Order: sequence, then structure tokens, then C-alpha cells
Amino acid sequence: MWQEINYKEDSNDLLVPNITYKINPAEIESVDDNSIAKEIGFESGDSIISINGKKPRDLIDYQILISEEILNISVLDKNKEIHGISIEKDQDASLGINFKDALFDSIKQCNNNCPFCFIDQQPRGKRKSLYVKDDDYRMSFLYGSYLTLTNLKQEDWERISAQKLSPLFISVHATDPMTREKLLKNKKAGEILEQIAWLEENSIQMHAQIVVCPDINDGNILEKSIFELAEFYNNESKTVLSVAIVPVGLTKFRPENDGLRAISKEYAIKTIQQVENFQSSFQNTLGTRFCWLADEWYLIAGMNLPSYKTYEHLPQESNGVGSIRSLLKILNVKTKNLPKKVNKQKKVCWIVGKLVYEALIPTVKKLNNINGLTIILYGLPSIYWGQEQVVTGLLTGEDLIYGLKNKDLGEGIYIPSIMLKLNTDLFLDDKNISEVEKQLNTKIHVLDDTNDIINSLIGISNSKKIINYV
Repeated sequence: MWQEINYKEDSNDLLVPNITYKINPAEIESVDDNSIAKEIGFESGDSIISINGKKPRDLIDYQILISEEILNISVLDKNKEIHGISIEKDQDASLGINFKDALFDSIKQCNNNCPFCFIDQQPRGKRKSLYVKDDDYRMSFLYGSYLTLTNLKQEDWERISAQKLSPLFISVHATDPMTREKLLKNKKAGEILEQIAWLEENSIQMHAQIVVCPDINDGNILEKSIFELAEFYNNESKTVLSVAIVPVGLTKFRPENDGLRAISKEYAIKTIQQVENFQSSFQNTLGTRFCWLADEWYLIAGMNLPSYKTYEHLPQESNGVGSIRSLLKILNVKTKNLPKKVNKQKKVCWIVGKLVYEALIPTVKKLNNINGLTIILYGLPSIYWGQEQVVTGLLTGEDLIYGLKNKDLGEGIYIPSIMLKLNTDLFLDDKNISEVEKQLNTKIHVLDDTNDIINSLIGISNSKKIINYV
């Protein structure tokens, strides 16, 4: 039963005055048990129109608005009726509401035409979400997605400053104006250093990304970019907190004559040597390595990954910088006290991308020392993307079908959840788990938790879930 009040809502009263937004009611996906929202009567399918007369544009606004002790909320229920709800709570206490989307107005789309954009290197005809070119500063703040800063309006800059949306994750690619304009195919792209200076003036921090494209932004241009970014890491203000150097990824669907070439083993070795020299220099002058190479560089080069401690606090682990080293560290801990045998004979397959296959062989050897247990590790290439060396997260249903057909699959196969669309059973090519199971005539088990990979493979139950791995 709704506990309703009567108050007049000012539909024009937004968090930033004098700006017109098209804001949809914030649809609720679920309500936590034993929460304030559950007690009040909120349900899945209801939507929040406003809080204390203000319409939240996104999760950021919502979190700010519910920090008050007294909340007057306008709710559109799932039957399309409007209610006025009054809540008195402790300051900063959560309501226990989970929304269907993070943004309640439209997402900011990318206005660049980067030739290496992965969105443009996909086949047509798949689910719409695969073609969304997100370049939204709010998604960057909330989830660590990368933006370019080329599509921001004055009110966006003002909001970033006013709400201290920090840190942001920014695709720099090159600080040289002409090179960045060429890469992004956008005249506004050359303003990046001025924009970072603005972030510094407004006390907004950032993590930078450079996708290296051979013969375009490598060599001297790469050196210039990294050292110019390092100028924003000083005693007065540490604006640029880290730089991730990522190899360009190319698929067979990319446009012809795009001017790009793939990363070779020799090129990877050369780039590693260059960046590791920069790291040594920064360690002496800044007290941090400051810039890090994505794990792919070392895997392509056939070189050992750096030690775990060299990644410091893993500032860009979600960008593939140290993620495999972190996984190996967890696996090493989890395989120190293994059982001598399993109660029931078990033979299963563990599926990963070919790029990370070699790194996981020592773990599988430890597991196969357990009496009665056989783990077969398959490192697959991607026929779908046309990549021989591929990270696990890019493997598709088609890749599994092609790569595992007529192979010894034992009792079933184990795949990481990072292969699937979040909270679904869909692969990147829109095949679902049941389709692949039918084609391979086997059962697919999804590994959801990095900390529980070993227990799952051995057959020890554990209810913990959530964390994806590479």
C-alpha cells in the first residue's frame, strides 16, 4: 500500500537550472528485500518521475537526490498511475532500488569516426546494443568506460565541475593535435591538452588510454603523448593518474583501406622495450611507473607478464592492464591446498581465448595432479572475428562450435561469463548457450567468479558469483 502525500511538483526544476532535457521516468528493475523501498511498496516496473521536485537524469542525480533525510517522490506505477510518496530516513541511507538503465535521458553517442573503432568492425544484423557508440561522460564516471571529450556541450563541462565527476576514463590516443584529429577524424579532437588543463583547473582526475596504431601514433608520437600526459602528474595536482597503452584490435569485418595494420610479434617486442624504458624513467622522477602496457602486448610478443607488484594498485585492470597477472595470482593462491583426489571421477574442458592459453597451462597441470580429475584446456582462435590470437571475452558461440567440434569434451565445458552479454545467455554473435550445447552435444557451465574457478572445475560447490575474468 502506497503511503501517499500531496505536494505540487515543479516539472521544470532540474539539478542544473535553465537547461532543457528530455528525461524519462527512471524505470525500476528490482527492489532489494528488507529495504526501505520494499517497505514503502515499490515494485519492479514502477518508475520514479522526480525526487523533491527534481527529475533525476541518471544514477548520479539519483544518488545525490536520495542523500537527503526527507524525500518526496513522485512515482509512476506499473499500471501508469502517479503517486506522491513521502520517506523519512537516515542521511545517505540507500532506498534499495535497482534501475533498468543507468541513464534516464538519452545516451551521448560518439561523433568520431576512428578507423579502429570496434563497433564499426562488427557484422551487421546483430542485436542493437552491439552498435551503440557510447561516448558519455556519465558512463565513464559510473562504470569506467572511455570517452573522447569531443561531444561535450558547455552544460556538460559545467556539470562535471559542479558534481565533481572524478575520475573520468579518457581515450587520448595522441596528444599531438594533428595526429589525434587524423585518428578520430574530428576537428575538435585536437583540443585534448586544453581539455585536460581544464580538468586540472577544476580538480577532476582522469585515467588515459592510448590505442596504438602502427605508423600513426607510435614511436616518437607515442613518446610525446605519454610524456605530455605525465606533465599533469605533479606535486601540485595529480590530474592524469595513469596511462594504458593498448594494441589496436582488427577484425575481418573492418572497412577496406583503413590504413591500419595488425600488431606483429616483433612490433610488440619493440613497443614493450620502449614503454618499459619510459616506466623506469617515471619511477625515478615521479615515484610511479605512470604508464602500463595491456597484457596483450606481452602475450603477442611471447614474453612473460611483468610481476604483480609492477602494476602497483592496478589502476587500469578493467582495461586489460594486469588483469591476467591478477587472475594468475588468484589461481596460484587457490591451487596451493588442493585435494589429493576427487570423490567421483571427473573430466571436463576449460575454454579460453588462444591469447591467454599458455598463461593458464601451469594451473591446469596442478589440477590434473588430483587423482580422478582431468581438465582439458582449449585455447581457441576466433573464426568469427578473423583473429588467430584472441582474448577470451571475444570468443563467440560460432567460435566454440567450430573450435570444439569433434573434440574430446568430457562431461561438459566451462566458459567464463565474460563471453556472454551481462545477465543473459547470449554470446557476441547472438547465439545462446542452448544453441551451442545442441551443436556440440554437451553441457555448458558458466564460471562467474574469479575466486571460485578452481572449486567449480574440481566440483566443489560455492554460492559466490559475480566477478568476470579475461
